[in-house]
Amino acid sequence: MQTGGPIAATDPVRFPGPIPDATDVVVIGGGIAGIATALYLARAGVAVTVCEKGRVAAEQSSRNWGWVRQQGRDLDELPIMIEALRLWEGLQQELGEAAGLRRTGVTYLARTEAQLQAYEGWLVHARAHGLDTRLLSRAELDRALPNAAGWLGALTTPSDARAEPWTAVPAMARLAADAGAVIVEDCAVRTIETEAGQVSGVVTEKGTIRAARVLLAGGAWSSLFAGNAGLSIPQLSSRATVAATEAMPDFWPGNAADDRFAFRRRADGGYTLAPGTVSDFWIGPGAFRHVRSFAHQFLRDVTHTRLHPFAPSGFPDAWRTARRWRGDEQSPFERMRVLDPAPNLRLVEKLQRDFAETFPALGRPRIKRAWAGMIDATPDIVPILDETPIRGFFVATGLSGHGFGIGPGIGRVMADLIRGRDPGHDLTRFRFGRFSDGSPVTLGPTL
Repeated sequence: MQTGGPIAATDPVRFPGPIPDATDVVVIGGGIAGIATALYLARAGVAVTVCEKGRVAAEQSSRNWGWVRQQGRDLDELPIMIEALRLWEGLQQELGEAAGLRRTGVTYLARTEAQLQAYEGWLVHARAHGLDTRLLSRAELDRALPNAAGWLGALTTPSDARAEPWTAVPAMARLAADAGAVIVEDCAVRTIETEAGQVSGVVTEKGTIRAARVLLAGGAWSSLFAGNAGLSIPQLSSRATVAATEAMPDFWPGNAADDRFAFRRRADGGYTLAPGTVSDFWIGPGAFRHVRSFAHQFLRDVTHTRLHPFAPSGFPDAWRTARRWRGDEQSPFERMRVLDPAPNLRLVEKLQRDFAETFPALGRPRIKRAWAGMIDATPDIVPILDETPIRGFFVATGLSGHGFGIGPGIGRVMADLIRGRDPGHDLTRFRFGRFSDGSPVTLGPTL
């Protein structure tokens, strides 16, 4: 079983197609949101086709930390996340080690009294939702961890979990296919087709598929695709670097983070390490176009964001990436099958130093491999889950680095929304038009 890192464009095609002439629903994007939606649609008897431009889960869905957390969630996201954890338990029963789900908890480590106070504030919300979240004292931490960092305490949710992204999502795709979903890799959707303001199908590089309902779950590519369809989605992406260590002593079984780095145990005996708050952001046309929408987020995160002037060629917001194209023209999605940014090796070196300083008894970790992913975010750091002004055209995007854990919940919600059923949660916060109807931007939590 692969446990080391993300899926690559060179990996074998698992779902070759062909595409159907017609279906009930087309899902654009084979990340966890798109795959989970397809799974629950197929199990409801809906004919669904997933078109993935590269490989299932090859972008952020296999590049994330693998956390399945309720702790620290936006309060409007939290009910969906609680459901998602229940769904993960069911998926674990079906997928076994391919999911790799372990309820090992999530812990936020506090260096300052201000952090402890913020954690105590979130504890109120956790209790209101019946979570097992609690505060840990310094004495408790000292007994649990080699605490050279001098953490004052922590917020922990023992029922939170971790899973293995690089195996879990492809295994979910197989479940969806077994339930009747058609999944086609190396199949970019170029455009949607409409009749009288209603979706009538999609044009792919392999031909046209007739469909009355389409879901855009394109991650970092969603804004680019929507813009070509005449819809504005304020969405920007930043690079997040991750490293996997060689096998290490099992000093902490779960997921933990402070303001310098995050770490979690992996199935192969190593740990995943990542900068806790630092990311790289390339300034492109989208940044200028949506600067007002993102102003609050930029100001809050300015000390944790490294700015770069030019995105690599082919990236969604690169200066030379096409913004308009026709269905009979090659799209940007065919030019970049898998968005595979190079990791920030300076951050990897800093991770090693910070880890060794924090855990001197363990020493400097040996890095087996490092990678990076592009995290797509909305101005308020919560997703868009809604039907667009084009009838039958739905969007599930902007998961803002929180998508893996909540993915099954998002999929179930979108499956019901697409079917015209009550999704079971209040989705007002996640409506498509909130960035254009004059609503104030309310940022998600900073925990």
